[in-house]
Amino acid sequence: MKRTALVLAATLLAAGPALAATATSADRAFVAKVSQGGMFEVDAGKLAETRGSTQDVRDFATTEVHDHMLVGAKLKAISSSEGVTFASTPNAEFAGKMATLKGLSGPAFDEAYMSDMAALHDADGAAFLQESTNGGSPAYRAFGAETHRIVQRHIGAIHGTQPPR
Repeated sequence: MKRTALVLAATLLAAGPALAATATSADRAFVAKVSQGGMFEVDAGKLAETRGSTQDVRDFATTEVHDHMLVGAKLKAISSSEGVTFASTPNAEFAGKMATLKGLSGPAFDEAYMSDMAALHDADGAAFLQESTNGGSPAYRAFGAETHRIVQRHIGAIHGTQPPR
């Protein structure tokens, strides 16, 4: 009896975070979507830090790398506590976008990079806002609200960064 109680207690302790997890299937889809975009923003930003032809583009890229590394770490921590896993490598869509950027330089690179960032931030901004109000997990709702503010700040920066034409 004592052994059974010990095994049960150990099992409950090990499963504690999983039992407390409140992530829904919509939360999992949100994580899958924004984690891919976030990885791309960091990778593309690192490339733009050296390949951007204007200081504005390079500065924006530095901000992207910094902010999205922090956001990605927070998403990973929340997901771990919620029992949600996600890919650690880019999917085919974002791998293709990265390959395209790697093939560009100068103003063409700047234009493609900033265009990708504008489209991604518009889409992800809507996803973060949706998660902040409709997420199943309180942790993901709070993360969505906090990150939506960051995305809005980035959208403002995108519109203020005009690559040469």
